[in-house]
Formats: sequence, structure tokens, C-alpha cells
Amino acid sequence: MTSQPNTGSDPAAQDMSPEEIQAVIDRILSKDVPARNRGTQNGDGKGSDGKAVFGKAQAISRLDEEHSTYDGDQQDLEERRALRRTAGLSTELEDVTEVEYRQLRLERVVLAGLWSEGTLADAENSLRELAALAETAGSEVLDGLVQRRDKPDPGTFLGSGKALELRDIVMSTGADTVVVDAELAPSQRRGLEDIVKVKVIDRTALILDIFAQHAKSREGKAQVELAQLEYLLPRLRGWGESMSRQAGGQVGGAAAGMGSRGPGETKIELDRRRIRTRMAKLRREIAAMKPARETKRANRRRNAVPSVAIAGYTNAGKSSLLNRLTDAGVLVENALFATLDPTVRKAETADGLGYTLADTVGFVRSLPTQLVEAFRSTLEEVADADLILHVVDVSHPDPEGQIAAVRKVFSEVDARKVPEIIVLNKADAADPFVVERLRQREPRHVVVSARTGQGIAELLKAISDAIPRPSVKLELLIPYDRGDLVSKLHESDAEIISVDHVEQGTRAVVMVREGFAAELEPFVSND
Repeated sequence: MTSQPNTGSDPAAQDMSPEEIQAVIDRILSKDVPARNRGTQNGDGKGSDGKAVFGKAQAISRLDEEHSTYDGDQQDLEERRALRRTAGLSTELEDVTEVEYRQLRLERVVLAGLWSEGTLADAENSLRELAALAETAGSEVLDGLVQRRDKPDPGTFLGSGKALELRDIVMSTGADTVVVDAELAPSQRRGLEDIVKVKVIDRTALILDIFAQHAKSREGKAQVELAQLEYLLPRLRGWGESMSRQAGGQVGGAAAGMGSRGPGETKIELDRRRIRTRMAKLRREIAAMKPARETKRANRRRNAVPSVAIAGYTNAGKSSLLNRLTDAGVLVENALFATLDPTVRKAETADGLGYTLADTVGFVRSLPTQLVEAFRSTLEEVADADLILHVVDVSHPDPEGQIAAVRKVFSEVDARKVPEIIVLNKADAADPFVVERLRQREPRHVVVSARTGQGIAELLKAISDAIPRPSVKLELLIPYDRGDLVSKLHESDAEIISVDHVEQGTRAVVMVREGFAAELEPFVSND
């Protein structure tokens, strides 16, 4: 059993050798230091009072440098952070600049989760990821707890005793929000709020809130709003008089007089009808945006341009990798779901073969089904790709869990048949043992670091070998007056094996795609 560090007059501490005391200190310092640690941490990652200890979210990287020279000026990131919530502000405004610069106090949250399957480490990693989501949404994580339970309580999600314990934590820390690491039924959310007396939200609502903050394009905003309305529709509830009928018979003191008799419509029914109307409008808008994306995709398909999709878990380094490979300069932030809108850039192999690189939205465990449906048009970039670069953060505590979660979403969007290369990113900050373990598990892999450039050359070679190549070999004799065809051979996706200038024209041996081969048929040499 692991010894616990003790203070005061505890005789157990006096029996420890200097080496054992130093080992305990090193173990404590290697773990996250919580924002408010009310207990001494033991070897199991818990405090002496039995509650889980939480500090900086483990799903957010600890890299000292967030950007490299390939990420550009990052002006979008500066604009986003200018309106972020800030710590240390009072709820009572004393300075007008707090309003002028839209500075808002960080929400103070307490996390709660269930350990119903897997190991304790899996449950704690899930809760630490929830802490990362909460910090990204603009909050300060004060504390958290995990309950061992076979299945959620139908009334309050947590058991009655654990719910009361959660209420005590909320009162002692001064939290104003409880975030639950699951999707709550409306009755569970109501029941838990009645006990803890503060706002309760679930994991799905938290992810939707982050998406609403980060959506920038018109299509992205429409997709997020549709997902939020789908989530909100079954969770509407009224308060007091808002549940009363808008019209009806003269009952008691609520007589409305002539012209108001009839069955009427409750406020909540009116809200549901308006939400359904808005959802129908959003679906029409998203459907109207789809042809533009399909036209671009069809144009690339018609020109036989290979497409490579960068996909993976959120904050795995997809945007950083795109910037490293193409100098795209897209937004990079050490946060979950920092970029939502897909970005497509042109790239070339070392021998001049062109292809496209598409950065897609990140995935997460238990990704809300509303988001998968709303972002289906965006996720089609993955399903229609010729190659998927599956980016994995090897510095994360559970990279295997990330891989499984992403492949589950691949199955939902029919992308499991697309060839896949596992890109083990952030190797400069990872444990070499973990990197080697993943290399043994995934035969088709490349170890890289988008920040330092390690392994980028190997990745480019792997992409060059994996994308579809021109398959038709032609021996051409092109007259000198058709220099446009020679120029097109150099510009299009063709591999020029040899070129020779003879008296009759330009003799070339090339590998081209089928569509271009038909155009070159009149110039095929019979020699």
C-alpha cells in the first residue's frame, strides 16, 4: 500500500526514511495541483477526505509554446481572447471598464461523474476531460467527485447521499454551477437542481456551448443552432404563470372575458411550436448551403485531385499539423474544439503531384448525436476523402481511448473503409514508452511533432505513397504549336517520366489519370 504524506504529530511520518519522504514529495509534485486542495493527496489521486482531486485539466496540453512560426499571426485568436471571461472579477461592477471591455467573471463550477464501468483511472480521465471542456467554455473548476455506481439514479443521477455531499461541496466552495459528466434526462436535471440549489448542466450542453462560442462561418453557426434546438426541445419547462393557458374559459379569478374561451395553448406548447418552426428553417438553410460544398468537391473529383482529410480527437494538433504542412495560418489554440469550420488547402508531393488537405472538426468521447447529425455535411469531407490522417495526442493520459472514440464517429459517418494513417502527434512531450506501445498496436503510423517539425518528412512521404497515383502510361509526341498541352502536363496531376525535344516536337513519357488520357489520345506516339 502506498504511504501517504502526513504533517503534524502523526507518528507514521516520523518512521519514514528521507528517501521515502522525497519519493512521496516527488509523486505529489508530479500530479496536478488543484485550485483548492482541501485534503492531502495520496497515491490513488484522491484527497485524504475521500474526494477526487482536480487541478489544471489534463486534456489540455502543458506545452510552454502554444504556436510555432508556421502558425502565422493568429489574429483570429487575439480577437477571440479579447472577449473571454477573466478571473478575479467581483460580481458587483466597481469599474466601468469591466462593462466597456465585456469582462465577465469566470463561472465557478463543480464536476460530478459516475464510475459504472472500466477502471478508476478511466473515470478520472473522463472527469479531467470534462474539466478541460469547462475551462474552454469559460469557467473555473473548483472541485469534483466520482461515485461508484452500477447505473444512474433515475431521479437525481447521483444517489441521494452523494447528491447531498455534492450540495455541501457547492456551498463550501461558493460554486454557481454543477457540470455532470453524462447526458441528463430532464427529470434528473430538475431533481439534482432541487437538491444542490444551483444551476446544473450536463456534458452535452457544455459541448454545445463551446461550439456556439467558436462557430464563425454562416454554415457553422446554423449547424450549432440546430443542434442546440434539438437538445433544448425535450427539455423545455415553464415557471409559475408561464405554464398557464394563453386563452380559455372563465375559471376562478383568471376570467379573460369574451373572445378568450376555448382550449387555448400553454406557453410551453407555444415555445415548442416556435422551436420546431425555427429548426425547419435551419434545416432548409443548411440544405441550401450543401450544393456549394458538393460543387467544390465534384470539381476536385472531376479533376481527379486526391483528397486527404485530417481528423482526430479534439486538441490533438490537427490545425497545427495543417499549418506545418501547408502554411495555412488557421487558428491554433490550446483548448478543446478551438476550430470548427473545415479548412481546405492545396499541397504537393515531392515529385509534384497535387492533392488537397482538409482540416475537420475534432471529436470527443460521447459526442452528442445532435452534433453528428448537424455537422454531417462537414463530416462528409472525411467520408469522401482518399486518405485519412488520424491525428492522436500521444501525450494524453489515454490515447487508446481517443483512437476508439474517433473510430466510433468514423463508423457513424461511413468512413471506416477509407485508408487511414495514425499520426502520433506531440511526440516531443510524450512518454517514449507510450509512443512505443502505440507503434506496436498501430502498424500504419508516423511519429511526428507539429510544433518542432519532428517526423514531418516521414509523414509527407507516407502521404505521397498512400494517395491515388496516375495509372495510365502514355508515350506522347506533342507538336511545338501545342505548348499548352506540355504546360498542362506540368501543371496537372501527371507524373512526367522523361522529356525529350526532337525535330517533330516534344516527346514525353508520362503517367496520367484516365480523364486526361482521353484528351491526349491524338498525340500518342506509335513508335
